[in-house]
Amino acid sequence: MTRTTHAARIVSIAGLLLLAFALVPGAFAAKGGGTTAGKKGGGGTRTTYTGTLSGPVMVADTDSDGLLSQGDAITFNVTSNAQYYFVRADCYQNGTLVWEDTEGFYSGWLWGTTYYLSGSVWKSGGANCTAVLFSQNADGSNQQTLAPALSFNVAP
Repeated sequence: MTRTTHAARIVSIAGLLLLAFALVPGAFAAKGGGTTAGKKGGGGTRTTYTGTLSGPVMVADTDSDGLLSQGDAITFNVTSNAQYYFVRADCYQNGTLVWEDTEGFYSGWLWGTTYYLSGSVWKSGGANCTAVLFSQNADGSNQQTLAPALSFNVAP
């Protein structure tokens, strides 16, 4: 009976693994089903999130005129089944972007949901605005629009 050394056994096992890789391509490839962002448990099905967006809702009417005006503060009514969802709002004057802001509406967002309709570029006057409800993963990937865009006007 011959004695096989430890090194010889390792070489034999390595040779068998190389032969297996050559004969069965993909047999040892990593399989899906772990924690893939935007996926359901291993089936490879992309999760489709939905939501609703309405408003804007006046939070502060700085000039007390009852109209949505530059300088006022607003928020939106939002619901979603996504884990991380946001509303991005922007306003344009004559085709030029004068204001934009994004706030999170999910539990754990620390910065509030109030939008202040003012900024260094928006000096005065009315604007045409749009709000979009979207979701994304915590790392910013897999962005999805959750509801139709909402248009609103700010009075001059």
